[in-house]
Order: sequence, then structure tokens, then C-alpha cells
Amino acid sequence: MSFSLRQIQYFVAVAENGSVSRAAHQLSVSQSTITEAVQELERDLGLKLMERQARGVALTHKGHHFLRHATKILADVADARRALAEDRERVTGAIHVGVTSLVAGYVLSDLLARFRRAYPAVEVSAVEDNRDYLEHLLVNGELDVAVVVVVADRGDQGALQAEILEVSPYRLWLPLGHRLAAEAEISLAEIAQERQVALSIDEIEQTAEAYWRRHGGRPTVAFRTRSVEAVRSLVATGAGLAILPDLLYRPWSLEGDRIEARPIAEALPTVQVGIVWRRGSTLPQPARNFIEIARNQRLMKGRG
Repeated sequence: MSFSLRQIQYFVAVAENGSVSRAAHQLSVSQSTITEAVQELERDLGLKLMERQARGVALTHKGHHFLRHATKILADVADARRALAEDRERVTGAIHVGVTSLVAGYVLSDLLARFRRAYPAVEVSAVEDNRDYLEHLLVNGELDVAVVVVVADRGDQGALQAEILEVSPYRLWLPLGHRLAAEAEISLAEIAQERQVALSIDEIEQTAEAYWRRHGGRPTVAFRTRSVEAVRSLVATGAGLAILPDLLYRPWSLEGDRIEARPIAEALPTVQVGIVWRRGSTLPQPARNFIEIARNQRLMKGRG
């Protein structure tokens, strides 16, 4: 195989933006440059990675598998460049990280992997709990940093400082062939006529209650679960629809059934993932390095 790092970068940008035009704008190159690079990558791999749709592009099943490898390749290259550019005399010590349950599986795992590769001699411990308790541990100095879900309309406590790593809009998840899938965007009034699958973790459930109350809808919740994978399986098999942040979206359930996602007509609050630490505290070097890794990951993804 002879594909290049630039082809991988362009492919990841299109995958994350869902559009060639948005990826081209992000990378400040022409759309034709992006398209040609992705087509060359597909020829080198002998695989179809993307399919054009009326509203952008969608990854194929193989494309989603390759995206995980491609993202890791870019992260490894960034780590290698940092290791060569920095003078690191075997950084040691420990870092204590907090994480909310939603973030643990979808943001923190990649972030910790990058940190461990960059600073293998630092001991990392992590605790998973709800946001309020993690904030308490931060204020008391029992945690160095926390990676948490922050709903946009909730202000941070004055004792804490935060940097947003990722901003994720809500979309509607529905099974392949559902009658609403043909619409470009779907109103809450239409969604309210369908049974719902509710994810009851972090602030997701409270946010759902708030926007339904604000827009006057009273949906029928058929299932409540704390498992994102359960939501995928239930939606894919037609048990109900789900309104969830893009952060969690994957187009396939564990059983291999297709899940569609569509924009919602009403403006819903976004979900933000942020890294938080105690304001004014003198962070140990490993914690400062962890924050820097998180910033670099955000910049690499072109988000936040």
C-alpha cells in the first residue's frame, strides 16, 4: 500500500465533518484536492470508504473500521513529533483524573492512550462518577483534572476552570427505512408521535426533559437505559427513536444493523465535553501535560 499521511488526514477531515466542502474549508484546500486524495486512498486500499448522499457523505461499514485506524495513525504521528520536538527528561509522577460515565468510553479512552504513549513513566489513576461529585473532588484537591460532559446552558462553578474539547449537536437516531428518514430535518412534533428510547446517564436525560417541556411535546418513552449500545440495538431493530448527541453516533449496532441520523428542526442545546481543573491551583507537571495533550487532540480534530 502506498497511501500518504495527507490522504489519511483528508479522509479523517471528511469523515468528521460529514462533508467534502466543510473539510476543505477546515483544511484551507480545494474540494477537488480533498476528493482526489480520498479516491486515491480508496484505490490503494481496494475499498469503498465513503458514499455520497444528498446532504454530504456517509462512511461505509469498512470506512468506519478504517477511520479508527486512521485516527490512531494521526495521533501516533502527532505524539512522535512532540517527542522529537520537546526535551523531556523522563517525566515521572502521577495524575488523578475524573470522568463522567458518558465521556469514559467515547473521549477519555483515546485521550489516555495518547497520554500514556507520550509519558509512559507517569502513573495514571481515574475515577468515574457524576459531574457534581467530581467537581467536589477537584475543589478538595483529590483530583487534578476531570473530563466531563457539560450541557451548554449550565454555567461552570466559579471555583473551577474549564476548556471545551468538543461540541456535539443533538440528532435523531432512527432505523434504516423509517418513514422519517426521507426528510432533510425532522421536527420535535413529528418525533413525539413515535416511541422513544431514552439514555439516562449524565445530563442527557435532564436535557431531554427540558427541551420537550420547552417545546410542548410529550413523547412516549418505551425504554430507558444507561447503555449506549443498548440504545443502538433498540433503535436499529425498530423499538423506538432516540435523540442523542453526535458524539455517540455510530451507524451500526453491535449486531450489524444500520442506524440513520437526521438533523432536528428545532434548536436544541449542544453537549460539550470539557477538561476541568481547580481555578488558581498550581497543577503538577503531569496534569499540565495532560491538558496540553487534550488541547492538541482538539486541534487535530478541528473541533472546539
